[in-house]
Amino acid sequence: MAIKVYKKNHAARRNMSIVKPIAVTDKKPEKSLCISLNKKAGRSNGKISVRHRQVGHKKLYRLVDFKQNKFDIPGTIIAIERDPNRSALIALVQYIDGEKRYVLATEGMRVGMKIVSGENAPLNEGNRTKLKNIVSSTSVSNIEMKRGKGGQIIRSAGSSALVMSVDDTYAQIKMPSGEIRLIDNECYATIGAVSNFEHNTVSIGKAGRARHMGKRPAVRGTVMNPVDHPHGGGEGRQPIGLKYPKTPWGRPALGVRTRKKSKSSDRYIVKSRHKK
Repeated sequence: MAIKVYKKNHAARRNMSIVKPIAVTDKKPEKSLCISLNKKAGRSNGKISVRHRQVGHKKLYRLVDFKQNKFDIPGTIIAIERDPNRSALIALVQYIDGEKRYVLATEGMRVGMKIVSGENAPLNEGNRTKLKNIVSSTSVSNIEMKRGKGGQIIRSAGSSALVMSVDDTYAQIKMPSGEIRLIDNECYATIGAVSNFEHNTVSIGKAGRARHMGKRPAVRGTVMNPVDHPHGGGEGRQPIGLKYPKTPWGRPALGVRTRKKSKSSDRYIVKSRHKK
């Protein structure tokens, strides 16, 4: 993994950087595993419903196999690729029956490695097995929350969860936030942390690069007029002047909890991330 920092040739390039993973293969994406996307980017009937979004650069969507339900069939990693739709890298796996699939790449995956998914899979990097078979203090990723639904959590670059303990019914999983959660021990998880852990060190550097990524400019509420935002108005630079920050529609913003106070899944949370 290497971080390239551009020369300060002009203001837009100052502090701009990109991550260049060493393991990435120089090849085009597998055509049979790509589909085109018809994006609308925050618009409903042509009107902006979510601010600061745009379509961005055209890109193909890679069909990633989050279930990895070819059980007990070994596969060989033939390529490690970037995916423009996610922060993590993806691995192209070819199984012994000839089928190819994309899977989320873990940190230790390299071209030529063999991986397998199944209840009796060995606890090696990149293999996928049930939580009840994974020993304590093992880092896992791409974890199912419902049997057979496929990985739903711990899928972003560099993230991993820790298996704390396993009993007859549930496994205790420590999330990156510090929350300890119960998950059905029949659910599958991948051994190892998700690849591309240096993704969060990237500096976008210039507005044009953000536009290609689908981000439109954001304007601070404090520089608007009172008719446009609760923070607006005043002569010169003004403080917010309210008890707490608000959105343009008057709802509380910044640090307000949005989770329902009585949620059915609360019974699976052993330790909240808010409690020290």
